[in-house]
Amino acid sequence: MNAPIDPTETTPAAEPADTLRSALAGLLDGLPPTQAARAVDRLIANYRGTTPTGAPILRDRADVAAYAAYRMPATFEAVRSALGALRDAAPADWAPAGHVDIGGGTGAAVWAARATLPGVRPTTVLDWSEPALALGRELADADRRLAESVRWERARIGAAQELPATDLVTISYVLKELTDADRAAVVDAAARAAHPGHGAVVVVEPGTPDGYTRIIEARDRLIAAGFHIAAPCPHSGPCPIAPGEDWCHFSVRVSRSSLHRQVKGGSLAYEDEKFSYVAATRFRPAPAAARVIRRPQLRKGQVLLDLCVAEGGLARTTVTKKHGALYKEARDADWGDPWAGRGQQV
Repeated sequence: MNAPIDPTETTPAAEPADTLRSALAGLLDGLPPTQAARAVDRLIANYRGTTPTGAPILRDRADVAAYAAYRMPATFEAVRSALGALRDAAPADWAPAGHVDIGGGTGAAVWAARATLPGVRPTTVLDWSEPALALGRELADADRRLAESVRWERARIGAAQELPATDLVTISYVLKELTDADRAAVVDAAARAAHPGHGAVVVVEPGTPDGYTRIIEARDRLIAAGFHIAAPCPHSGPCPIAPGEDWCHFSVRVSRSSLHRQVKGGSLAYEDEKFSYVAATRFRPAPAAARVIRRPQLRKGQVLLDLCVAEGGLARTTVTKKHGALYKEARDADWGDPWAGRGQQV
């Protein structure tokens, strides 16, 4: 019999990212690299094209193993970053008591929540690919708390979906696979499921113009449903970026294992994952006063920061050595970071 889940536990026995990497390596040991590479090529073609609704991309174990090597580490880091921004904007004592992951497949968002949010919680992963769910279940066995707390359920992702009430709903790298109507239905279902007063919804998509468009559509629907934007935006007003002229996205560095490099055909020990996201809450969050929306430009004696600001617009701030400690803060700032400037105007 499994031991009961301790909701007060905050520190796993091992760093979840390390545990996940080890679990992935173990699962992929028996898959020939050439077979994995062929599956990766097909997955890339599917992700860049149009996937019919109702037809899962991941069809068999070779597909899901290749997907795990090709995409899961990057998805984990992107969702972990988005959940971290939500955590920073939420009250200090906010800890979700339940989690539903829509289209979660092999469970990257579950691992990201394990790495980012305090405690452990009953979690349900919904996906329409049974092989993906099976591999996700196997991976979760590497972490006792995930093995005990997560249910993996096959479900069609789209219209007429009703979700159990919960504190946290995640939807990561899923909306592209759906029709416009099903995208709207999924976001609306997530909004209905989030508990009044303390629920949250996090949506993550690729950091492309199309991915950003899907995030803005989800953001608009969540605001219309009464949610507040916790991150990345410092406000819940209209996005100040003109459609078609630019897009809001961020970047996170992903460590590659040797097997990961082999499957992806790369030689570097890392890659940079570009992603767009929105974190919205039923409660009133404390979003950043401003957020760095481009990679800071470091010049001799000055730092240029492109910001989205609480007043609902875009701004460029130049911080120079004459600003003292603020200059060091600006030099340490990274793309996607909140920027408060220690309350100073520059």
